[in-house]
Amino acid sequence: EYSLNENITDKNLLKFFHEPDLLIHLAWKGIPNYNELYHFNNLLPQYFFIQNLVDHGLKDIVVTGTCSEYGMQSGCLNEKMTSHPVNPYSISKDSLRKLLEALFIKHHFNFKWVRLFYIYGNGQNPNSLIPLLENAIKNNTKEFNMSGGEQLRDYLKIEQVAEIISNVALQNKIQGIINCCSGKPISIRKFAEDYLKDRKSNIKLNLGYHPYSDNEPMAFWGDNSKLKQVLKIYDK
Repeated sequence: EYSLNENITDKNLLKFFHEPDLLIHLAWKGIPNYNELYHFNNLLPQYFFIQNLVDHGLKDIVVTGTCSEYGMQSGCLNEKMTSHPVNPYSISKDSLRKLLEALFIKHHFNFKWVRLFYIYGNGQNPNSLIPLLENAIKNNTKEFNMSGGEQLRDYLKIEQVAEIISNVALQNKIQGIINCCSGKPISIRKFAEDYLKDRKSNIKLNLGYHPYSDNEPMAFWGDNSKLKQVLKIYDK
């Protein structure tokens, strides 16, 4: 067992983990409280952990990032756009990416940064849209309070995300930042309506009950052109 809080100055983590060929790094404490300052405390332990593995010879690294690295930019977001993170979580994640890019210059390992968009499914935050809708269905609620629902978002099921991460990890032709997204924007209202229809629920959406957030753009989805290049490798 290993803790990221350990002093690893004199430890060979590659040997400790029995010399793996590949690291898929998903770890991050404190989600989904994205605005808490403790995210900054995650940055250096995560970096030093990966740096130790690379310094001792690991040549294949996959790390999950976040679409919030794009910040308040609107529309279709592609990997060539400059990042503009605005909360402690995304600032810390984006800083980790930049530190690893600097490490790459020295060691030239295979490096893939999987930038996650909106994920739903088992295990997600209970205060997210789908768990709240599911809870309303179980409680036979007549109305579901939400915002106006016109925000455009990019959703993927957790099972799809897991498969994408695996596919990205097991190839090295396409590297760097890779958006993990559907490439198909959908309004939150339509997403909720489709979910209720699929669950055969008659709950009425009480649109406009909650105000729109000032911390997120109204239209925000990913360009998945680079991801499609990865998936083509597996279609052959």
